[in-house]
Amino acid sequence: MLNFFEYNWQVRDEWFDWCYQLSIEELKKERTGGVGSILYTLFHIIDVEYSWFRGIQGKEDIVVEFADYDTPEKVKALSDRLRNEIAEFLSKDIDEFKNKVVYVPWDENKYTVEEILHHIIAHEIHHIGQLSIWSRELELNPVPANFIGRRFNSIHSY
Repeated sequence: MLNFFEYNWQVRDEWFDWCYQLSIEELKKERTGGVGSILYTLFHIIDVEYSWFRGIQGKEDIVVEFADYDTPEKVKALSDRLRNEIAEFLSKDIDEFKNKVVYVPWDENKYTVEEILHHIIAHEIHHIGQLSIWSRELELNPVPANFIGRRFNSIHSY
């Protein structure tokens, strides 16, 4: 499962690089489907990932406002900062607590840690698909989504 987190982070970083070919206006332009804009989608992926990880750890959710991260550079910096905290958590032996039941304040249901981790992975892949569609609409090549052929370091290297 750790390779899928690394995969998502690699692809996310490649999307940040991809963003630099567009103006800030184009990145913030409201689009059909998804959560709105290209930049907000990247922000949303990061925000959701971090919220769930804090929930797993029994920590209070920290609300991050998009208005404070309204450029690709700021969203990328947020991603890098939060990724380090998440990687530290993932470097632990997840098997020990994957069946632990978790409650989060934004959802009335309860989930196991393993279910949440799978949800986080699928959530990002889903939104990356939306970015790929918007990329094609802009007549640009999307970031390659292949898992095969990628090299993964180790969660410990973040």
